[in-house]
Amino acid sequence: MRSRVLAACLALTSWALPHGAVLAQDFPNKPIRIVVGQGAGGGMDTLARLVGQRLSTNLGQPVLVENKVGAGGIIATDFVAKAPPDGYSLLMGPIGNMVFTPVMTPKLRYSPTKDFTPVSLVATFPLVLVVSAKQNIQTVPELVAFMKANPAKSNYGGSGPAFQFASELFRLKTGTPGEFIQYKSMSETITGLIAGDLLMSMVDTGPATPAIAAGQLRALAVTSPTRLAALPQVPTMAELGLPEVGFRFWTGLFAPAGTPEPVVKKLEAEINRILKLPEVASQMATMQVTPTGSTSAELGKLVVQDLARWGAVAEVAKIKAPE
Repeated sequence: MRSRVLAACLALTSWALPHGAVLAQDFPNKPIRIVVGQGAGGGMDTLARLVGQRLSTNLGQPVLVENKVGAGGIIATDFVAKAPPDGYSLLMGPIGNMVFTPVMTPKLRYSPTKDFTPVSLVATFPLVLVVSAKQNIQTVPELVAFMKANPAKSNYGGSGPAFQFASELFRLKTGTPGEFIQYKSMSETITGLIAGDLLMSMVDTGPATPAIAAGQLRALAVTSPTRLAALPQVPTMAELGLPEVGFRFWTGLFAPAGTPEPVVKKLEAEINRILKLPEVASQMATMQVTPTGSTSAELGKLVVQDLARWGAVAEVAKIKAPE
């Protein structure tokens, strides 16, 4: 008799709670998957596994990383956009898939603002402006002067739209000419710079630092608001009078639109707790990215702001997805 009364009370309690609260009470009761649009071993994959391992420990359920590679991350992003909105399918979404691809592709299969519920920022990172050490260019003003005097030699390159947008922003704010050269990977971009095939590029600090330390590349500026510990001698864009070229790229965790708010809040709290762990900060430091948590609302606001900011760059620079 007592057990039947208890069961009835629990049923009434569940009935009285909003559906999202009921889900949150029971969440998670099965494995969670974090979908990554980049290959195993890459930066996004490493971040997803770093966070997923600790999320699994904290929530008491397996957290699986699933790589759905193809179409520059569009396949993975679209997959999560159409997944059930229950918190069990999450996207490790870099700024490229959530901002640059939508800006360049008007008829994209997903909307970063309508098809997703932001959970939390995970990491941020700046870029560094580099030239070949073979070039007799020591500073940003010297680079700008060279580009204006030698438009035919003023090419710049990168391995994806993020680097094209960054380079175009620099070009627009300095009034310099130039042509963007598309490379297949960051390593190819750096090889092209070292060989002198490229005049300059805006690149990730991690892959570029070894070549800078070896004297093969010369770092002229970083896009972060303050100087970097890994490159303390390199000034910021703001120090050089170019605050508009200051930015940090990011990656965040996203759930499908319609995911109940209590579930999102539970995930948000766990992600922010994980990002404050010293060992997580240490591992991210080796990748030269900064653990950066946020609320769901803050990440949503950042997506909207960056869509506007980089959309304006695309319009002026006429950046479009390749046919």
